[in-house]
Amino acid sequence: MTKPLDIVILGLSLSSSWGNGHATTFRALLRGLSQDGHRVLFLERDVPWYASQRDLPEPDFCELQYYASLEQLLSLYADRIRSADAVIIGSYVPEGVKVIDEVAALSPPRLCFYDIDTPVTLAKLDRGDEEYLARRQIPIFDAYFSFSGGEVLDRLETDYGSRNAVALYCSVDASRYGNSGEAFEWELGYLGTYSADRQPTVDRLLVEVARRMPEKRFVVAGPQYPDDIDWPQNVERIDHLPPSEHPSFYSRQRFTLNVTRADMIAAGWSPSVRLFEAAACGTPIISDYWRGLDELLPHGQAIIIAHGTEDVVEALSTADDQKRAAIAAAAREKVLQGHTGLARSRELVEALQALQPQARVEQPDRQRISA
Repeated sequence: MTKPLDIVILGLSLSSSWGNGHATTFRALLRGLSQDGHRVLFLERDVPWYASQRDLPEPDFCELQYYASLEQLLSLYADRIRSADAVIIGSYVPEGVKVIDEVAALSPPRLCFYDIDTPVTLAKLDRGDEEYLARRQIPIFDAYFSFSGGEVLDRLETDYGSRNAVALYCSVDASRYGNSGEAFEWELGYLGTYSADRQPTVDRLLVEVARRMPEKRFVVAGPQYPDDIDWPQNVERIDHLPPSEHPSFYSRQRFTLNVTRADMIAAGWSPSVRLFEAAACGTPIISDYWRGLDELLPHGQAIIIAHGTEDVVEALSTADDQKRAAIAAAAREKVLQGHTGLARSRELVEALQALQPQARVEQPDRQRISA
């Protein structure tokens, strides 16, 4: 057993899973860290859209604190940041560029970035969009933990100046995700917040399928879908589904659909947390394709890859219970072997302990706030 670490994480949200996948990713990771005895302080910006939708306001696996402003963050937690074994700042943190500059100025022994949106981040930087991370800041991190692996890691080091790019995929909490044993309600379901670049694929791989199979029932769960979407009568809509209800949701589907954002398809090697959740629940997955997916879940053995409506219709029409069960079991075995929160937390700890802390690179154009 390694020496327990004291880790401070500044992330988008731990308390609310509404409209974001960060919360479930952080929860699985932090539960794994807690299981091995590591101490974590999670600092979350107190914003109204999450404050009104908190489904885990008081976690039992870490210390969760809220801050109202950057000034309050520094006044209350500067000492904790300075003394922590490692500080990790996540993607999409409000005022992220300023937060990174101020935390770097406190010189924690190890400063890292955890990008749960790597392909989106790099696409934004290429457009000159520095909403939560500035390109000049990437070299200051001792490690850049990336939601995406494969070729993306080489790009981070070669093109963006990362000193140490490390894959840290999302994961699933195996103690909370399993089949509930409930009867099937839907032939195919999809869980995901509305995204304009994903919706054409949802339309092609689920909505049009529902129109062609009016005798079957389908479901789409997730917030922020426009009111003007023309859902077929056999497609049920669920506006928000908290993580506690995900296992039941997956268990009531004969198949579940995974749809990937365009930036993540372009980057490849970017598995969604929904893939791991569904697999852990023993629900066979139909997914769009991206590079690296076959390495994670082999096509035809642990997942069904669909390129269009006909592929989904064929899968739903021809897969018997034996084939369904075999695909689901293969995916579940792979995920439980290497993609649980405990497995991911141990990857993180190993990477942190291997780091050689270095002096921070001074960021000349930042505006300092005194702590």
